Amino acid sequence: MAGPLQLIATAPMGLEAVVARELKELGYEDTVVENGRVHFTGDLIDICRCNLWLRTSDRVLIKMGEFTAVTFDELFEGTKALPWQDFIPVDGEFPVEGRSHKSQLSSVPACQGIVKKAIVDKLQQAYHTEWFEETGPRYVIEVILLNDKALLTLDTTGPALHKRGYRKHATEAPLKETMAAAMILLSRWNQNPARPFYDPCCGSGTLPIEAAMIAWNIAPGLRRTFNSERWPVVPEELWQQARDEAIDAVRDDVPLNITGSDIDPEAIEIAKAAAKSAGLANEIKFACLPAVRVQPEGDYGVMMTNPPYGERIGEEKEVRKLIAQLGRVMAGLPTWSFFALTPTKQFEHDFQRKADKRRKLFNGRIECQYLQYLGPLPPRH
Repeated sequence: MAGPLQLIATAPMGLEAVVARELKELGYEDTVVENGRVHFTGDLIDICRCNLWLRTSDRVLIKMGEFTAVTFDELFEGTKALPWQDFIPVDGEFPVEGRSHKSQLSSVPACQGIVKKAIVDKLQQAYHTEWFEETGPRYVIEVILLNDKALLTLDTTGPALHKRGYRKHATEAPLKETMAAAMILLSRWNQNPARPFYDPCCGSGTLPIEAAMIAWNIAPGLRRTFNSERWPVVPEELWQQARDEAIDAVRDDVPLNITGSDIDPEAIEIAKAAAKSAGLANEIKFACLPAVRVQPEGDYGVMMTNPPYGERIGEEKEVRKLIAQLGRVMAGLPTWSFFALTPTKQFEHDFQRKADKRRKLFNGRIECQYLQYLGPLPPRH
Protein backbone atom coordinates (compact mmCIF):
# COMPACT_ATOMS: atom_id res chain seq x y z
CA MET A 1 0.00 0.00 0.00
CA ALA A 2 1.69 3.18 -1.22
CA GLY A 3 1.48 6.62 0.36
CA PRO A 4 -0.83 8.11 2.99
CA LEU A 5 -4.51 7.21 3.21
CA GLN A 6 -7.29 9.56 2.18
CA LEU A 7 -9.67 9.39 5.16
CA ILE A 8 -13.17 10.74 5.77
CA ALA A 9 -14.84 11.41 9.11
CA THR A 10 -18.57 11.50 8.48
CA ALA A 11 -20.55 14.15 10.33
CA PRO A 12 -24.23 14.62 11.22
CA MET A 13 -25.73 17.60 9.38
CA GLY A 14 -24.68 20.82 11.08
CA LEU A 15 -21.76 19.28 13.00
CA GLU A 16 -19.12 19.30 10.24
CA ALA A 17 -17.21 22.19 11.85
CA VAL A 18 -17.26 20.44 15.23
CA VAL A 19 -15.82 17.23 13.71
CA ALA A 20 -13.17 19.30 11.88
CA ARG A 21 -12.21 21.00 15.15
CA GLU A 22 -11.91 17.63 16.85
CA LEU A 23 -9.61 16.39 14.08
CA LYS A 24 -7.42 19.50 14.35
CA GLU A 25 -7.15 19.03 18.11
CA LEU A 26 -6.04 15.44 17.44
CA GLY A 27 -3.28 16.81 15.19
CA TYR A 28 -4.80 16.56 11.70
CA GLU A 29 -4.22 19.96 10.09
CA ASP A 30 -5.18 19.22 6.47
CA THR A 31 -8.94 18.99 6.96
CA VAL A 32 -11.36 19.79 4.13
CA VAL A 33 -15.01 20.23 5.14
CA GLU A 34 -17.93 19.19 2.90
CA ASN A 35 -21.61 18.56 3.60
CA GLY A 36 -21.76 15.54 5.90
CA ARG A 37 -18.06 14.76 5.94
CA VAL A 38 -14.56 16.00 6.72
CA HIS A 39 -11.64 14.83 4.57
CA PHE A 40 -8.12 14.41 5.97
CA THR A 41 -5.02 12.29 5.40
CA GLY A 42 -3.40 9.76 7.69
CA ASP A 43 -1.71 6.40 8.05
CA LEU A 44 -2.96 3.04 9.33
CA ILE A 45 -2.43 4.09 12.98
CA ASP A 46 -4.78 7.03 12.33
CA ILE A 47 -7.64 4.62 11.54
CA CYS A 48 -7.20 3.33 15.09
CA ARG A 49 -6.76 6.71 16.75
CA CYS A 50 -9.71 8.38 15.04
CA ASN A 51 -12.11 5.52 15.74
CA LEU A 52 -11.10 5.59 19.40
CA TRP A 53 -11.14 9.37 19.84
CA LEU A 54 -13.76 11.05 17.64
CA ARG A 55 -16.73 12.04 19.82
CA THR A 56 -19.00 13.74 17.28
CA SER A 57 -18.34 11.83 14.04
CA ASP A 58 -20.43 8.85 12.92
CA ARG A 59 -17.79 6.85 11.02
CA VAL A 60 -14.20 6.81 9.79
CA LEU A 61 -13.99 5.85 6.11
CA ILE A 62 -11.15 5.20 3.69
CA LYS A 63 -11.69 7.09 0.45
CA MET A 64 -10.92 4.51 -2.23
CA GLY A 65 -11.59 6.78 -5.20
CA GLU A 66 -13.78 9.36 -6.86
CA PHE A 67 -14.58 9.64 -10.57
CA THR A 68 -17.26 10.67 -13.06
CA ALA A 69 -19.79 7.91 -13.76
CA VAL A 70 -22.60 8.70 -16.18
CA THR A 71 -22.85 5.13 -17.52
CA PHE A 72 -22.65 1.68 -15.96
CA ASP A 73 -19.46 1.05 -17.98
CA GLU A 74 -17.82 4.11 -16.42
CA LEU A 75 -18.91 2.98 -12.95
CA PHE A 76 -17.56 -0.54 -13.57
CA GLU A 77 -14.20 0.55 -15.01
CA GLY A 78 -13.68 3.29 -12.43
CA THR A 79 -14.38 0.87 -9.60
CA LYS A 80 -12.19 -1.89 -11.03
CA ALA A 81 -9.24 0.50 -11.36
CA LEU A 82 -9.10 1.00 -7.57
CA PRO A 83 -6.67 -1.02 -5.35
CA TRP A 84 -9.20 -3.23 -3.54
CA GLN A 85 -6.63 -6.01 -3.11
CA ASP A 86 -4.57 -3.70 -0.86
CA PHE A 87 -7.31 -3.98 1.77
CA ILE A 88 -9.63 -6.94 1.12
CA PRO A 89 -8.10 -10.41 1.63
CA VAL A 90 -9.20 -13.51 -0.28
CA ASP A 91 -11.69 -14.48 2.48
CA GLY A 92 -12.99 -10.92 3.12
CA GLU A 93 -16.71 -10.25 3.30
CA PHE A 94 -17.47 -7.16 1.19
CA PRO A 95 -21.12 -6.06 1.03
CA VAL A 96 -21.85 -2.98 -1.08
CA GLU A 97 -24.20 -0.21 0.06
CA GLY A 98 -25.25 2.73 -2.08
CA ARG A 99 -26.92 6.12 -2.45
CA SER A 100 -27.69 8.23 -5.52
CA HIS A 101 -28.74 11.87 -5.78
CA LYS A 102 -29.01 14.09 -8.85
CA SER A 103 -27.25 11.48 -11.00
CA GLN A 104 -28.11 9.70 -14.23
CA LEU A 105 -27.30 6.39 -12.55
CA SER A 106 -30.30 6.60 -10.25
CA SER A 107 -30.99 2.89 -9.59
CA VAL A 108 -29.13 2.19 -6.34
CA PRO A 109 -29.50 -1.64 -6.49
CA ALA A 110 -28.12 -1.65 -10.06
CA CYS A 111 -25.16 0.51 -9.03
CA GLN A 112 -24.44 -1.74 -6.04
CA GLY A 113 -24.46 -4.75 -8.35
CA ILE A 114 -22.06 -3.11 -10.81
CA VAL A 115 -19.64 -2.10 -8.05
CA LYS A 116 -19.72 -5.58 -6.52
CA LYS A 117 -19.04 -7.19 -9.91
CA ALA A 118 -16.13 -4.83 -10.60
CA ILE A 119 -14.52 -5.56 -7.22
CA VAL A 120 -14.97 -9.31 -7.73
CA ASP A 121 -13.24 -8.98 -11.12
CA LYS A 122 -10.34 -7.08 -9.56
CA LEU A 123 -9.93 -9.58 -6.71
CA GLN A 124 -10.15 -12.54 -9.10
CA GLN A 125 -7.17 -11.10 -10.97
CA ALA A 126 -5.26 -10.49 -7.73
CA TYR A 127 -5.95 -13.86 -6.06
CA HIS A 128 -6.30 -16.09 -9.17
CA THR A 129 -9.55 -17.59 -7.96
CA GLU A 130 -13.08 -17.68 -9.34
CA TRP A 131 -15.01 -17.92 -6.06
CA PHE A 132 -14.94 -15.95 -2.80
CA GLU A 133 -16.39 -17.54 0.34
CA GLU A 134 -16.62 -14.16 2.16
CA THR A 135 -16.24 -15.81 5.57
CA GLY A 136 -13.52 -13.50 6.91
CA PRO A 137 -13.35 -9.90 8.20
CA ARG A 138 -16.04 -7.45 7.10
CA TYR A 139 -15.33 -4.63 4.62
CA VAL A 140 -18.44 -2.52 4.04
CA ILE A 141 -18.13 -0.64 0.74
CA GLU A 142 -20.33 2.35 -0.06
CA VAL A 143 -20.87 3.93 -3.46
CA ILE A 144 -22.30 7.45 -3.33
CA LEU A 145 -23.42 9.01 -6.60
CA LEU A 146 -23.87 12.77 -6.49
CA ASN A 147 -24.12 14.97 -9.58
CA ASP A 148 -22.81 12.10 -11.73
CA LYS A 149 -19.69 11.65 -9.60
CA ALA A 150 -19.07 8.35 -7.83
CA LEU A 151 -17.36 8.29 -4.43
CA LEU A 152 -16.30 4.83 -3.19
CA THR A 153 -15.37 4.27 0.45
CA LEU A 154 -14.44 1.49 2.87
CA ASP A 155 -15.96 1.69 6.36
CA THR A 156 -13.33 1.11 9.08
CA THR A 157 -15.81 1.56 11.95
CA GLY A 158 -18.67 -0.96 11.79
CA PRO A 159 -21.56 -0.01 14.11
CA ALA A 160 -21.67 3.80 14.17
CA LEU A 161 -19.42 5.68 16.59
CA HIS A 162 -22.33 6.84 18.76
CA LYS A 163 -22.50 3.25 20.00
CA ARG A 164 -19.90 3.72 22.72
CA GLY A 165 -20.59 0.40 24.41
CA TYR A 166 -21.75 1.71 27.79
CA ARG A 167 -25.49 1.91 27.09
CA LYS A 168 -27.16 -1.50 27.22
CA HIS A 169 -30.69 -0.08 27.54
CA ALA A 170 -32.21 3.24 26.54
CA THR A 171 -35.26 5.36 27.18
CA GLU A 172 -37.90 5.80 24.50
CA ALA A 173 -36.23 8.68 22.62
CA PRO A 174 -32.54 8.67 23.60
CA LEU A 175 -30.18 11.43 22.58
CA LYS A 176 -27.33 10.05 20.46
CA GLU A 177 -24.00 10.08 22.25
CA THR A 178 -22.38 11.94 19.34
CA MET A 179 -24.96 14.74 19.54
CA ALA A 180 -24.61 14.94 23.33
CA ALA A 181 -20.83 15.29 22.95
CA ALA A 182 -21.32 18.00 20.30
CA MET A 183 -23.65 19.97 22.60
CA ILE A 184 -21.02 19.86 25.34
CA LEU A 185 -18.13 20.84 23.05
CA LEU A 186 -20.15 23.71 21.57
CA SER A 187 -20.90 25.01 25.08
CA ARG A 188 -17.16 25.18 25.87
CA TRP A 189 -17.88 23.75 29.34
CA ASN A 190 -15.01 21.35 28.65
CA GLN A 191 -12.56 24.26 28.92
CA ASN A 192 -13.27 24.38 32.67
CA PRO A 193 -14.82 20.99 33.58
CA ALA A 194 -14.59 21.62 37.32
CA ARG A 195 -17.70 23.83 36.89
CA PRO A 196 -21.01 22.22 37.92
CA PHE A 197 -22.91 20.45 35.13
CA TYR A 198 -26.60 19.62 35.48
CA ASP A 199 -29.14 17.94 33.16
CA PRO A 200 -32.70 18.26 34.55
CA CYS A 201 -34.25 15.94 31.90
CA CYS A 202 -31.43 13.42 31.75
CA GLY A 203 -33.36 10.39 30.45
CA SER A 204 -30.87 7.53 30.10
CA GLY A 205 -28.02 9.77 31.25
CA THR A 206 -26.25 10.46 27.97
CA LEU A 207 -25.35 14.12 28.57
CA PRO A 208 -23.92 13.62 32.10
CA ILE A 209 -21.96 10.53 31.01
CA GLU A 210 -20.53 12.23 27.91
CA ALA A 211 -19.64 15.27 30.03
CA ALA A 212 -17.73 13.09 32.50
CA MET A 213 -15.90 11.30 29.68
CA ILE A 214 -14.90 14.64 28.14
CA ALA A 215 -13.81 16.07 31.51
CA TRP A 216 -11.60 13.05 32.19
CA ASN A 217 -10.37 12.84 28.58
CA ILE A 218 -11.67 9.28 28.20
CA ALA A 219 -11.56 8.18 24.56
CA PRO A 220 -15.19 7.37 23.67
CA GLY A 221 -14.27 4.23 21.71
CA LEU A 222 -12.24 2.54 24.46
CA ARG A 223 -15.05 0.15 25.46
CA ARG A 224 -15.98 -1.16 21.99
CA THR A 225 -14.55 -2.88 18.94
CA PHE A 226 -14.35 -1.86 15.28
CA ASN A 227 -14.56 -3.75 11.99
CA SER A 228 -11.00 -2.81 11.02
CA GLU A 229 -9.60 -4.46 14.17
CA ARG A 230 -9.95 -7.74 12.25
CA TRP A 231 -8.34 -6.45 9.06
CA PRO A 232 -4.93 -8.00 8.34
CA VAL A 233 -3.82 -4.70 6.77
CA VAL A 234 -4.14 -2.92 10.15
CA PRO A 235 -1.72 -4.79 12.46
CA GLU A 236 -2.92 -5.67 15.94
CA GLU A 237 0.04 -3.82 17.47
CA LEU A 238 -1.23 -0.52 16.00
CA TRP A 239 -4.57 -0.97 17.77
CA GLN A 240 -2.72 -1.84 20.99
CA GLN A 241 -0.53 1.26 20.63
CA ALA A 242 -3.56 3.50 20.08
CA ARG A 243 -5.42 1.98 23.05
CA ASP A 244 -2.36 2.34 25.30
CA GLU A 245 -2.08 6.01 24.28
CA ALA A 246 -5.75 6.52 25.10
CA ILE A 247 -5.44 4.86 28.51
CA ASP A 248 -2.38 6.99 29.33
CA ALA A 249 -4.29 10.14 28.34
CA VAL A 250 -7.09 9.67 30.94
CA ARG A 251 -7.17 12.49 33.51
CA ASP A 252 -9.21 11.00 36.32
CA ASP A 253 -7.84 13.47 38.87
CA VAL A 254 -10.15 16.25 37.61
CA PRO A 255 -12.86 16.83 40.26
CA LEU A 256 -16.35 16.39 38.83
CA ASN A 257 -19.62 18.01 39.85
CA ILE A 258 -22.02 16.38 37.38
CA THR A 259 -25.69 15.66 38.10
CA GLY A 260 -28.62 14.32 36.12
CA SER A 261 -32.24 14.25 37.21
CA ASP A 262 -35.49 13.10 35.61
CA ILE A 263 -39.11 12.67 36.67
CA ASP A 264 -39.10 9.05 35.39
CA PRO A 265 -37.67 6.58 37.94
CA GLU A 266 -37.11 3.93 35.25
CA ALA A 267 -35.00 6.39 33.26
CA ILE A 268 -32.86 7.09 36.33
CA GLU A 269 -32.21 3.37 36.81
CA ILE A 270 -31.17 3.08 33.13
CA ALA A 271 -28.90 6.11 33.56
CA LYS A 272 -27.25 4.66 36.66
CA ALA A 273 -26.64 1.35 34.86
CA ALA A 274 -25.08 3.17 31.88
CA ALA A 275 -22.83 5.24 34.17
CA LYS A 276 -21.71 2.06 35.92
CA SER A 277 -20.99 0.43 32.57
CA ALA A 278 -18.91 3.48 31.60
CA GLY A 279 -16.90 3.19 34.82
CA LEU A 280 -18.38 6.44 36.16
CA ALA A 281 -20.92 5.20 38.72
CA ASN A 282 -19.24 7.05 41.60
CA GLU A 283 -18.60 10.25 39.65
CA ILE A 284 -22.13 11.23 38.52
CA LYS A 285 -25.08 11.94 40.81
CA PHE A 286 -28.55 10.96 39.61
CA ALA A 287 -31.86 11.92 41.23
CA CYS A 288 -35.51 11.22 40.47
CA LEU A 289 -37.36 14.53 40.74
CA PRO A 290 -39.44 16.92 38.61
CA ALA A 291 -37.90 20.00 37.02
CA VAL A 292 -39.75 22.32 39.39
CA ARG A 293 -37.71 20.88 42.28
CA VAL A 294 -34.31 21.16 40.59
CA GLN A 295 -31.83 23.02 42.83
CA PRO A 296 -28.30 22.85 41.38
CA GLU A 297 -25.47 23.67 43.75
CA GLY A 298 -22.49 25.90 43.06
CA ASP A 299 -21.82 28.96 40.92
CA TYR A 300 -20.92 29.47 37.25
CA GLY A 301 -22.40 26.11 36.32
CA VAL A 302 -23.85 24.80 33.10
CA MET A 303 -27.39 23.42 32.83
CA MET A 304 -27.81 21.46 29.61
CA THR A 305 -30.72 19.37 28.43
CA ASN A 306 -32.61 17.76 25.58
CA PRO A 307 -36.17 18.20 26.94
CA PRO A 308 -39.10 16.05 25.73
CA TYR A 309 -40.47 17.09 22.34
CA GLY A 310 -44.20 16.53 22.88
CA GLU A 311 -44.75 14.95 19.48
CA ARG A 312 -47.83 13.01 20.55
CA ILE A 313 -51.28 14.58 21.02
CA GLY A 314 -51.78 15.95 24.52
CA GLU A 315 -48.07 16.14 25.36
CA GLU A 316 -47.36 19.64 24.01
CA LYS A 317 -49.05 21.33 26.98
CA GLU A 318 -46.90 19.33 29.42
CA VAL A 319 -43.71 20.16 27.51
CA ARG A 320 -44.51 23.88 27.50
CA LYS A 321 -45.17 23.73 31.25
CA LEU A 322 -41.79 22.00 31.74
CA ILE A 323 -39.98 24.69 29.72
CA ALA A 324 -41.62 27.41 31.83
CA GLN A 325 -40.47 25.60 34.98
CA LEU A 326 -36.90 25.44 33.64
CA GLY A 327 -37.07 29.17 32.92
CA ARG A 328 -38.03 29.86 36.55
CA VAL A 329 -35.22 27.60 37.82
CA MET A 330 -32.67 29.45 35.66
CA ALA A 331 -33.98 32.85 36.83
CA GLY A 332 -32.73 31.86 40.28
CA LEU A 333 -29.27 30.92 38.98
CA PRO A 334 -27.79 34.24 37.79
CA THR A 335 -24.25 32.93 37.27
CA TRP A 336 -25.26 29.80 35.35
CA SER A 337 -25.42 29.17 31.60
CA PHE A 338 -28.22 27.18 30.00
CA PHE A 339 -28.22 25.09 26.80
CA ALA A 340 -31.15 23.22 25.24
CA LEU A 341 -31.62 21.19 22.06
CA THR A 342 -35.26 21.48 21.04
CA PRO A 343 -37.60 21.53 18.01
CA THR A 344 -40.18 23.50 20.04
CA LYS A 345 -40.77 26.79 18.22
CA GLN A 346 -42.13 28.62 21.25
CA PHE A 347 -39.31 27.55 23.62
CA GLU A 348 -37.95 31.08 24.15
CA HIS A 349 -41.46 32.43 24.76
CA ASP A 350 -42.21 29.79 27.39
CA PHE A 351 -38.72 30.08 28.90
CA GLN A 352 -39.36 33.84 29.10
CA ARG A 353 -35.94 34.77 27.74
CA LYS A 354 -34.38 35.14 24.31
CA ALA A 355 -31.39 32.92 23.60
CA ASP A 356 -28.00 34.59 23.18
CA LYS A 357 -27.10 32.19 20.37
CA ARG A 358 -28.97 29.70 18.20
CA ARG A 359 -27.61 26.92 16.03
CA LYS A 360 -29.61 24.63 13.73
CA LEU A 361 -28.87 20.95 14.42
CA PHE A 362 -30.58 17.71 13.49
CA ASN A 363 -31.37 15.19 16.22
CA GLY A 364 -31.78 12.20 13.93
CA ARG A 365 -34.14 13.59 11.28
CA ILE A 366 -35.76 16.13 13.58
CA GLU A 367 -34.73 19.73 12.88
CA CYS A 368 -33.86 21.38 16.19
CA GLN A 369 -32.46 24.61 17.53
CA TYR A 370 -29.53 24.48 19.91
CA LEU A 371 -30.39 27.42 22.16
CA GLN A 372 -27.55 28.94 24.16
CA TYR A 373 -28.11 31.22 27.17
CA LEU A 374 -24.68 32.43 28.24
CA GLY A 375 -24.03 33.33 31.85
CA PRO A 376 -20.98 35.18 33.14
CA LEU A 377 -17.62 33.42 33.02
CA PRO A 378 -16.14 32.42 36.39
CA PRO A 379 -13.56 34.90 37.75
CA ARG A 380 -9.93 34.09 37.02
CA HIS A 381 -7.91 33.22 40.09
